[in-house]
Amino acid sequence: MITDSFGRVHDYLRISLTDNCNFRCFYCMPEEEYDFTPASRLMQTAEIIQLAEIFVANGVKKIRLTGGEPLVRKDAAEIITALGKLPVELTITTNGTRIAEMLPVLTAAGIKSINISLDTLQPEKFFLITRRDVFHQVRGNIELLLQHKIRVKINMVVMKGLNDNEITDFINWTKHNPIQVRFIEFMPFSGNRWTSNKMFSLAEILAIIEKDFTVLALKGEAHDTAKNFMIPGHDGSFAVISTMTNPFCDTCNRMRLTADGKLKNCLFSDSETDLLTALRKKEAILPLIEAAIWSKKKALGGQLVPDFEKIDATTIQNRSMITIGG
Repeated sequence: MITDSFGRVHDYLRISLTDNCNFRCFYCMPEEEYDFTPASRLMQTAEIIQLAEIFVANGVKKIRLTGGEPLVRKDAAEIITALGKLPVELTITTNGTRIAEMLPVLTAAGIKSINISLDTLQPEKFFLITRRDVFHQVRGNIELLLQHKIRVKINMVVMKGLNDNEITDFINWTKHNPIQVRFIEFMPFSGNRWTSNKMFSLAEILAIIEKDFTVLALKGEAHDTAKNFMIPGHDGSFAVISTMTNPFCDTCNRMRLTADGKLKNCLFSDSETDLLTALRKKEAILPLIEAAIWSKKKALGGQLVPDFEKIDATTIQNRSMITIGG
């Protein structure tokens, strides 16, 4: 098992397939004319599988594919098919645009749950956030997943003054649909213009929902990143990922492999371990993984302070969200 110095077992690996994306969400990507990583510097299909096999052989039980937008990668189907043969729970986070054409591959690989990033239920605002006019395509693909009995989680980054007035709309969506809406506190990354006054907190989210609904807290699992809730009479549920105001670092079991083969032991870590170069040189990979995780800080990459209002985003040493993979 891969363990850090605080005794936390790491059995969940997030693999970014690409830093490319067909959206241009400002909180994720620094600018429209972004220089994507050249293909030669990305992990190739066989390299992704080889690294994944090493992690699985050492205790990883769950793999999540991320991006960028993972499904824009030309060999995404080949990668998903191969990973689906490993003895792990395989899942994916996507913006939902390519679900219809990829659905046979996803189901054949045994994927039973998919996270869809969707920050608004208003087509005009969707275009403002993503700079792409595909709202109805994404909504249609969500319905397609539900028709095929695939669990759907909706990731909604809440930003004050932008979409916080839609929280109730998202809750209403769960009344007759078996989805989980996950409200995510806005987090600081390189180039995403984060400020504390844009951040909408767990307490604020719950206060809005509790004005109109009876909210019941649900008991979570050991490594949950989200605090889970239900509303009596609703087919779906909701959760809050409170990284900024109520972090969940004590039980963290997650590792992140970037599209260019760097291992990050925390979303906010300023250090990385280059597994891809070592793999191409035929060097031992497991000692690098073990050392990287052993060096993991107790909380928030050792960079962020618990009081989010005191965070100076300009001093954070990290990648942009799109190059980390979420």
